[in-house]
Amino acid sequence: MGSSRLSDLLILGQGSDLASERGVSCDGQLPPASDPDLVARAIAAKKSLGSRAMILGHHYQRDEVIQFADITGDSFKLAQAAEANTSAEFIFFCGVHFMAESADILTSANQKVILPDLAAGCSMADMASAKQVNDCWAVLENLGLSNKTIPITYMNSSAAIKAFTGKNGGAVCTSSNATRAMNWAFEKGERILFLPDQHLGRNTAVLNLGLKLEDCAVWNPWKPNGGLTDQEIKSAKVILWRGHCSVHGRFSLENISQMRAKVPGVQILVHPECQHEVVSNSDVVGSTEMIIKTIENSPVGSKWAIGTELNLVQRLANKYVDREIHFLDKTVCYCSTMNRIDLPHLVWAMESLVSGRLVNQISVEAQTAKYAKVALERMLALP
Repeated sequence: MGSSRLSDLLILGQGSDLASERGVSCDGQLPPASDPDLVARAIAAKKSLGSRAMILGHHYQRDEVIQFADITGDSFKLAQAAEANTSAEFIFFCGVHFMAESADILTSANQKVILPDLAAGCSMADMASAKQVNDCWAVLENLGLSNKTIPITYMNSSAAIKAFTGKNGGAVCTSSNATRAMNWAFEKGERILFLPDQHLGRNTAVLNLGLKLEDCAVWNPWKPNGGLTDQEIKSAKVILWRGHCSVHGRFSLENISQMRAKVPGVQILVHPECQHEVVSNSDVVGSTEMIIKTIENSPVGSKWAIGTELNLVQRLANKYVDREIHFLDKTVCYCSTMNRIDLPHLVWAMESLVSGRLVNQISVEAQTAKYAKVALERMLALP
């Protein structure tokens, strides 16, 4: 899902003894998933590394990986956890590449971030390349609009896009603080360029900020001028990048109507990355952390249909057996790239480190990291 391009740019050997690890492959070294000693090997490797290493597990990870995580959370919470733990020399980030990038940006130079499988990318993040975004900005400059346009980029974006945002006066946002970030942007400028998830941008602008759907224009990077006329660009209060989450974008109004018919009294709980019509017709909308807290605080016997990644929904259903919890989609849909991190890859990465081999390090180039951190720090400074 675009991770080969990112690995060419971001996986850097640190020193001559690590140069051979650049683009390292675990072919022939990866423990088989059927290995009956896999859990024991993971326990032993983690014990051997001790406090030198920290394992971060995103909520969408498999249970076989989550059981070894020192901290679980959403992408930004995990990046903050990495930043806070200054004593850990190695950070195993069980998530996807943009999350590992953010951790590398926020941690110190002597800390090393490891992504157990380099193929764990993010299709949404890959929907906005640096060249495409710079081309869009050039159009805004030619129209005399760039000085009054504030870029806001979702956490689910590459370090290069975060750096673009930092250079051009913008900030990063998460799904939980997108409203604050967009309000801040409107205090600074007249319009917003929202990257790379059109659904989060549209839902925040219309449902939380009170804008109209017609105030939003979708920029298609594959079409000249984004597929928009100059007047459409000038009239837009929010320019939405044509990107989306391959998991959250699947949920539909049909899913909701079928679930309500199947389970009387069910409450629909979805992530704001879902399509506008889905979010508009749900009972509760919130970030991954908010979804978890909603279920935690729900009354015994309550009924829920949740529109987010299936690993998390299953984990909630197994934990809260006194509630009735359903997956909103009628078909199985895991995040295919998030699921690339499995126990064999984690064991391989940890055992490699125990033997003195640093593999799959994620290292963001210095200038990129500098401006990406500016955008991240602006988010942290939001009121």
